[in-house]
Amino acid sequence: MNNRINQKLQEDKKLLSIYFTAGYPSLNDTEKIIEDLEKNGVDMVEIGLPFSDPLADGPTIQESSTAALKNGMTTEILFEQLKDIRKSVSIPLIVMGYFNPMLQYGVEAFCKKCNKIGIDGIIMPDLPLDVYQSDYEAVFKKCGLINVFLITPQTSDERIRQIDEASNGFIYMVSSASVTGSKSGFGKEQKTYFQRIAEMQLKNPQIVGFGIKDAETFQTATKNAKGAIIGSAFIKHLTAHGADSVSDFVQKIR
Repeated sequence: MNNRINQKLQEDKKLLSIYFTAGYPSLNDTEKIIEDLEKNGVDMVEIGLPFSDPLADGPTIQESSTAALKNGMTTEILFEQLKDIRKSVSIPLIVMGYFNPMLQYGVEAFCKKCNKIGIDGIIMPDLPLDVYQSDYEAVFKKCGLINVFLITPQTSDERIRQIDEASNGFIYMVSSASVTGSKSGFGKEQKTYFQRIAEMQLKNPQIVGFGIKDAETFQTATKNAKGAIIGSAFIKHLTAHGADSVSDFVQKIR
């Protein structure tokens, strides 16, 4: 499958991916934030679909989800906001969320809509690998969507190999066993984990998430990986400075 994610992964550079919550700070900021991220050299964007019970998210992302839902964000509104996004944006776009809203919308209908809009991938941390393979893999593939799986320091080598085999884009490498936004920098434990995964020589590249907030943590995370994802730090920046301040944040990372 050669969609925009695969093409981007072939570029000879460390990739910067940014996560933000759709409909935050204001309901209609979604499209502008994506456009500004691309203009400022971000390689991929993860668009968070807010959900009322976000299990893996730390307080920053939870609060942004709650605010976005209060602003009126829904799956339907997100799709409406993104319907013309490919007229102005060419980098890979990934929808990240929880399986419940996708299931409520209808998995096939959701995938078809993503395909129509030009979404390249989906990250659903609570969709188990075996359920995906038995029930949904055919639909994702038919709609040209890459499903991105997560691994953590606690994931066994055997499980990592299974995920690598089932993947056809990149593996989302969670840097620690905590929720998003809770760590400050990387300790010896994380660096050992990064090294261990690098030595496994997986067929899919890895992009590191959780704990990346500035140029230093970005460089540490990408020493052995293809790229890194910044979420909580970017949302904090949006909270403090608003949706017009995207370039200020990205300049500090690159």
